[in-house]
Amino acid sequence: MLSTDLAELYEVAPKVLMQAVKRNVERFPADFMFQLTRAESANLKSQFVTSSWGGARRSTPYAFTEQGVAMLSSVLRSARAVQVNIAIMRAFVKLRELLATHHDLAKRLEELESKYDDQFKIVFDAIRGLMRPPERPRRRIGFGASG
Repeated sequence: MLSTDLAELYEVAPKVLMQAVKRNVERFPADFMFQLTRAESANLKSQFVTSSWGGARRSTPYAFTEQGVAMLSSVLRSARAVQVNIAIMRAFVKLRELLATHHDLAKRLEELESKYDDQFKIVFDAIRGLMRPPERPRRRIGFGASG
């Protein structure tokens, strides 16, 4: 998750969030967070029609891994921070469950497909088509997102 999005969820300015992190930098190794390069930031910004990042920025945002987000609860101590962290951790768990379920279904489908001949190919192709998520416009995710 990006520092800008996390700051919005925690209802603090991005600068405040990053100050708390930098005061506790030993808790955030490289596999917990990293700063986007200018190219990555520009590419990410170009993916969104309307950017909520505001005008010109002096620095690029930071990206936090699941472990980095969990560590934020130790440096941001407000009641809001605790509730946001709980919600984010639950979302990560749910996402892992969904990915595991999808992976298991795909594996079972491959096993079945290898047992039957080409006459069932159209059935397996149709099932694979149903397993693909529908394409729809991207929406912002999180607290206060409209939709």
